[in-house]
Amino acid sequence: MTLLRRSLPSMNALFTFEAAARCGNFSKAANELNVTPAAVSRMIARLEDHLGTQLFVRIATGSSLSEAGTILFESITKGFSGIENALREIEDRQTGLETVSLSVSTGFTTHWLMPRMSKFKSDFPNVDLRFQLVIGALGGSVADVDLGMRFVDGADERHEAALIMPEILMPICSPSYYEQYATGQEGVEAPVYTIVNLDSAQPDWSGLFLPRQAGETVNSLIFSDYAIVVQAALLGQGVALGWLNVVAHWLRTRALVPARQDLMVTGRLCHLVRMRDKPRRPVVSHIRDWIIAELLEDVLDLDRQYPALGLQALLDRKSPMASTEN
Repeated sequence: MTLLRRSLPSMNALFTFEAAARCGNFSKAANELNVTPAAVSRMIARLEDHLGTQLFVRIATGSSLSEAGTILFESITKGFSGIENALREIEDRQTGLETVSLSVSTGFTTHWLMPRMSKFKSDFPNVDLRFQLVIGALGGSVADVDLGMRFVDGADERHEAALIMPEILMPICSPSYYEQYATGQEGVEAPVYTIVNLDSAQPDWSGLFLPRQAGETVNSLIFSDYAIVVQAALLGQGVALGWLNVVAHWLRTRALVPARQDLMVTGRLCHLVRMRDKPRRPVVSHIRDWIIAELLEDVLDLDRQYPALGLQALLDRKSPMASTEN
């Protein structure tokens, strides 16, 4: 600690550096810290001068970490994470509740988790959930949360990863849309007059909606938030691209139906990811397993409802219960 006090001009320097490194931009860090970009720049320059080394490489679009900056940022991230976990444990012991933070999409939270919150509360009565919501395509660090849902290949040096399912997509619509345009006949394709799409989807899977019937003229509704995409489909506004890990509940309850008996398996894998340097809290593992089991139950029920989709065969090839943590 004596060396640490000599090595740093102030703790504010650490907080400023961490925010600037995480945001990758002094202006964004300044907004988060409620100071001016000039104040961030001065604090970073003071820290660099004190350490006698360059922490950031300035580029036209912002800044990137130097080798020394990367070393410092990784250590600070671990330290801040440990302090945050200690404070959370103290708070949990005082309240009798355990807090678990999730980084998931607004779509998953709104359309899969919220409809089963009563079941979650029954299974985890002493857990408070906190959310870091991702509006567009899933991505970003999970350093600040206990679990994050991400499309990744699996575990790596810094992350544990528990496989949920392959990335499976299908065109979906409301039963009213299907009955109006597909005459309500099972197995008949619903024509695509309006596509409801996510503007930040990567890769762009909108080609799944290419017209296949004569006279199909396609219009588009494009949103930046997938939760709204699904809501528009629920309201009968058109055919949307359905990520199965988000829309499984509505398909299972038939609030949504497949517009066509098509699936697209992209090759990407949906995992629940956590940082290896976080303490292994049993409640986090239990919630991870609960989410995976609930989604598996959804998919197996959908296989019984729509056998032509072949969901069971997909799960047999890539079991969602297989863990790639180690």
